[in-house]
Amino acid sequence: MTATATADRTLVLRRRIRIVVAITITWNVIEAVVALLAGGAASSAALIGFGLDSVVEVLSAAAIAWQFAAPDPERRERTALRIIAISFFGLAAYVGVDAVLALTGLSEPAHSPIGIAIAALSLLVMPFLSWFERRTGRELGSASAIADSRQTLICTYLSAAVLAGLLLNGLLGWAWADSVAALVIAGFAVREGIEAWRGDACTAPVSALTGEREPSPEA
Repeated sequence: MTATATADRTLVLRRRIRIVVAITITWNVIEAVVALLAGGAASSAALIGFGLDSVVEVLSAAAIAWQFAAPDPERRERTALRIIAISFFGLAAYVGVDAVLALTGLSEPAHSPIGIAIAALSLLVMPFLSWFERRTGRELGSASAIADSRQTLICTYLSAAVLAGLLLNGLLGWAWADSVAALVIAGFAVREGIEAWRGDACTAPVSALTGEREPSPEA
């Protein structure tokens, strides 16, 4: 591939990153508003946590938007990775505390049809956004874009946990179900935060969240 073709391809990939980040920010703003309002109405700590997680995702995506708004995004990569890492740690802290409070009986998710709907929609939207950004980031060689895609994927798993918790609580009274799943997600968030802080998002041989393997040198 010629240098001109490579440069043109890089510009296309950077434009794709900006587009997917814009979509991610827009969706998460809507998701945050709906989840926080529904969580407040239902006195649901799980839904409020879900809404705050969407705010964290907006911050992470905004860091990528800031990075790729520069003519030379690579110069901002380290700062963007640090912002994403901090957002991972913040997400893990809140989700972990919320899960412990629910397990000790101090807080529990309440039945909320609106919450169920927004969590279900998130399960449809977020996996595609995560996959598209991760694929583009890998081709571009951007550790920050890959780290942000993992943040989005964690939000997908959190959506599944919240949805399962709301359904099981509403149907069977199992208020502890989403708390157990949330603790597992919090553990993954800490791991991914550490990798983002170290700049390992492109070099990890196997992603615990995606199950993807890096191609071998012979491939």
